[in-house]
Amino acid sequence: MNDVFMNTFHRLPVTFTGGQGAWLTDVNGKKYLDFTSGIAVNCLGHAYPPLVAAIAQQAAKINHTCNYYLNDTVSAFAQKLVAACSGAGMKKVFLANSGAEANEGACKIARKYSHDKYGKGRHTIVTLRGSFHGRTITTLSATGQDVFHKNFGPFTEGFVYVPANDIEALDKALDPNTTAGFMVEAIQGESGIRPLSAEYLAAAAGFCAQRDILLMFDEIQTGIGRTGTFLACEGCGITPDVVTLAKGIAGGVPAGAVLAGEKAADVLQVGDHGSTFGGNPLAAAAGLVVLDTVAQPGFLKEITRKGEKITSALASWNHPNITGIRGKGLMIGVDLTVEAWPLLEAAIARAQSGGNPGLLLLTAGKQTLRILPPYIISDEEIEKGLDALKSIL
Repeated sequence: MNDVFMNTFHRLPVTFTGGQGAWLTDVNGKKYLDFTSGIAVNCLGHAYPPLVAAIAQQAAKINHTCNYYLNDTVSAFAQKLVAACSGAGMKKVFLANSGAEANEGACKIARKYSHDKYGKGRHTIVTLRGSFHGRTITTLSATGQDVFHKNFGPFTEGFVYVPANDIEALDKALDPNTTAGFMVEAIQGESGIRPLSAEYLAAAAGFCAQRDILLMFDEIQTGIGRTGTFLACEGCGITPDVVTLAKGIAGGVPAGAVLAGEKAADVLQVGDHGSTFGGNPLAAAAGLVVLDTVAQPGFLKEITRKGEKITSALASWNHPNITGIRGKGLMIGVDLTVEAWPLLEAAIARAQSGGNPGLLLLTAGKQTLRILPPYIISDEEIEKGLDALKSIL
């Protein structure tokens, strides 16, 4: 049955048919606790009743209109999203479909801003070694990991990589005569949940402001509350020029966004950019539920508390196979002395070989486990998941 798929994913031997909250059910009725949220996408878990209702209600009205026209749901979502990001200085938004598309939009904004103001030749975008910004040719060019580059060249020109947390290297790379933008993740997700230092981010913001280089925060994985503040840059005390969002923005419906602050809000004009499905009413309806839920009093503090509960428990084990624990909020990396992938297999097999529930985990590099539970996970479910993880370790 699965022979029709291109062989692009290392799939685990399980097929799901349904879910509820932090749990998924496979074709054999086995239960699995989800510590992945579909890679930070299902931030409100599975079959979240208000999300289901909003999508159904919107589907009964309008699934899609082209962007020649406005839609009431999409307009409400855009206004609420900009308001949610106003603490980071955001003023306007372009709605997209994915993180890669959002990051492409950010790159276009940086290059057009620089071209409009300074003319040709000032188009380089600086990113970090260990970064991940997407899988299109241009966002692969922005991604500073050689493992993703093999066999896909030639790439879009004009991208330069520097080591993370190296202020001197960044200072040299951000040449005001050639550089349009600096794209950065506050926590590098795909390379192992690696936070950048506050000192480094402050220096980067200073360089960009002094040299009129757009500071662009890729919040695809860190945004929408994942780290305990709505945007990770807010938790770092940084006000960027551009922010990109996707993953959890619509709770599981494909969506993305590029937001711009005062300096870059009016860079893109009619005909400069577009998207057939960007600003889809179904995604907007789901996104409104996510924004309303995350905005509830104390909700973000609970994300922080739950993350601290997980990291404290992991640290208390003093487990010989755990060499490091990193992260913020419900974005956690666990370094191991062993390869991580077999643990994912063991966590699945736990349900299939007996009466215990299974556990869904992620990797981030060969020897790092990535833990990204849904925000609505309970303390009891956290404890069950940690018990399962401890047993397979």
